[in-house]
Formats: sequence, C-alpha cells, structure tokens
Amino acid sequence: MRHTVFTSLAISGLILILLSGCQKESSEATSANESLTQDTPSLTVYKTPSCGCCNKWLDHLAQSGVTFESKNLSSLAQLKTDHNIAPKYRSCHTGISSGGYVIEGHVPAKTIRKFLNSPPADALGLSVPSMPIGSPGMEVDDGNSGTKFMPYTVLLLKKDGSSEVYESMPNYSSQF
Repeated sequence: MRHTVFTSLAISGLILILLSGCQKESSEATSANESLTQDTPSLTVYKTPSCGCCNKWLDHLAQSGVTFESKNLSSLAQLKTDHNIAPKYRSCHTGISSGGYVIEGHVPAKTIRKFLNSPPADALGLSVPSMPIGSPGMEVDDGNSGTKFMPYTVLLLKKDGSSEVYESMPNYSSQF
C-alpha cells in the first residue's frame, strides 16, 4: 500500500513538472510572438494621391520592415484635426498605428519602432513637422555622391496638446 501511494505521488509530481514545462514553453512562444508583433509595426498611412515624397517615405517604411496600408485622400486637414494634430506639428502625410498613435510626417522607421514598442503613457504620437531635407522620403543628392541633410528633431506629441523632443537626428546616418 505504501509503495502504491509513493508511486502515485511520484507520478503526480512528474506530471506537474511536465505540465509546468509545457506552460513555460507556451508562455515563451506567446512572448516571442508578441515581440515579433511589436517589432513589426503596422500603420494606415493617409496621403494625397500626387505626393511623391509620401511615396518615398512609404518605400523607406517597406525597406525597414514596417507594414502599412496606404489610403489616398484629396485633403488631410479634417483627418489631422480629428486626431488632434495641431497645425504647427503637421506635415504631408499621417500614419495611424493599430494602437491609435499618430505618426505625422517623415518620421524614420527606427524611431517609429522604438516608440510603438514602448509609448509613453501620455503620448498622442510622433511628428516631424515640415519636411526636413534628408529625412526619409526627402533625400536630395548633394552632387558629390552623398545626400543633403538638415538636422531635425522628432517630436513626441502629447494628449494635452504639448510636445517635447523625442529623438534628435543630427546627421543622415542617425536615421537608420
């Protein structure tokens, strides 16, 4: 009888160990899948049909592994207003992440990924106001086998309407 109880306890213990191992593998797989999803941001990008720099920026996103759906609109003003993007932060195109964050203008893909992997609690999104020369989609050949570049900052847009510097781009290579 004692032998049977001991054997039953040993088998029960072994089953629990095996089940906890399966649970650990399952949670590790879930964690890896979540990481893959986070590392592969997805945007819906709104732009006008004739915007050439918007298409170049979309090429930059595609080459950098950011997935997107592009939608052409004749005007973006109402969309930007609806998403609380103040006029001083606007640019030529607007991306909306699956989580509802705005990506306004020529924001580098690496910065989009960094932001979407860990957005601040009070964030509305990111913006590169205007269209800085040398930002993704705004590349201009300098005539000497290089690209003209104007240093710029990526702004963190906050839900209260304010902003702060999220990341600085001091040179062309800092964007990649």
